[in-house]
Amino acid sequence: MASSAAESRLTRLREALEAGRLLPVKRSLAALNPAEIADLLAALPWAERKLVWDMVDPEDDGEVLLHLPEGVRDNLIRDMDTAELVAAAGELDIDDLADFVEHLPETVAQQVMLALDADDRTRLESVLAFEPDTAGGLMNTDTVTVRPDVALEVVQRYLRRRGDLPPHTDALFVVDRYGGYLGTLSLDKLLTRPEDHLVAQVMDRSREALPVSMSDKEVSQRFQNSDLVSAPVVTPGDGRLVGRITIDDVVDVIRAGAQHDWLSMAGVSEEEDLFAPARPAAKRRAVWLGINLITAFAASYVVGQFEATITQIVALAVLMPVVASMGGIAGSQTLTLMVRGYALNQIGRGNTMWLLRKEIRVALMNGVLWAAVVAVIAYFWFHSFMLSVVVGLAMLANQAIAALVGVFVPVTLKKLGVDPALAGSVVLTTFTDVCGFFCLLGLGTLILM
Repeated sequence: MASSAAESRLTRLREALEAGRLLPVKRSLAALNPAEIADLLAALPWAERKLVWDMVDPEDDGEVLLHLPEGVRDNLIRDMDTAELVAAAGELDIDDLADFVEHLPETVAQQVMLALDADDRTRLESVLAFEPDTAGGLMNTDTVTVRPDVALEVVQRYLRRRGDLPPHTDALFVVDRYGGYLGTLSLDKLLTRPEDHLVAQVMDRSREALPVSMSDKEVSQRFQNSDLVSAPVVTPGDGRLVGRITIDDVVDVIRAGAQHDWLSMAGVSEEEDLFAPARPAAKRRAVWLGINLITAFAASYVVGQFEATITQIVALAVLMPVVASMGGIAGSQTLTLMVRGYALNQIGRGNTMWLLRKEIRVALMNGVLWAAVVAVIAYFWFHSFMLSVVVGLAMLANQAIAALVGVFVPVTLKKLGVDPALAGSVVLTTFTDVCGFFCLLGLGTLILM
């Protein structure tokens, strides 16, 4: 339903743009939130995107830019002047501002920093001190803290005097006199327990804080496992509270990770703009096409070694794509599961061999089934029993090889510090093609010649 509404919104917007009716477009944009505006901009060709971007309320510019894919955002930022970028940054929370500043040219980033007041500048610098893919880089410093030795009635008075709470506040953080994290005071306990109770009596000491160095993937895993809305972030050693992470930041991490994995397996960067001009898009993709060409020549070389066999038994050439394709699909299934397992931190030294044995068993079960099917088809097609035996054995062998490669390639790439999602599919295809051709043609040479 949501995707249908977005598609309908995009259609109406483009129709209005083509008809030159800009006022309805501007009214439509005013009724949308920044994420919805970002979705529309990302779905427009460059000329229309620039026109619509100029009609976005300047107060929403910063939020919209943050929700855009990186390639789209960078293109828009390049066309904005310094004053526009500084104004856009001024509307953002500190954690979002930290993400935003990292995509700005150095001179513009300095202008943004100078435009902040002293307190906000200090808070931003404290976030920028950490790597962006860590808990410290994700956190916001807008924490509300209380001491354990005060009554709930005092806390309630303090909150009324304070006024608004930061977004996604489900609990207050309890700290000692030195700022050390002790636990949380949930808002429901604050409102429902007797007012004369001390914070120490009702606080939750079981919610663990996140160290500033924890990776963003580990942070997202912690939020998923514990159903968190917010979590405290502390410095190692002294456990001093320095900020908090909220669920909206974690959703962004999960979404970016999923997008990275799917695009990387196709050799495409998440930075790529779907509606970018053809030349830069072709340049980015050319690298992976070149790598794939090298692997294709490797497979062709193997085939060339059996030229005499193929000349004598043309049926082998007809069946080669079947064996290679089935191995490729089986290997891709295993590789996808392994990449997902690494993304969810489910794979380590203790279970790699178990996974390998399991995937080989799966490959042999499916291999026997589909080898029999292909062998029967080959027999009725070419009327040769020995040919059907050759293709069946080749199919079974390539299924087992695909399982081995599907497990060991991501494990090896991980040890080498290479992203398995980025390079795994290219390596896998090379192995399954080369091994599939070699098994079929090698067995054909031994048995049929």
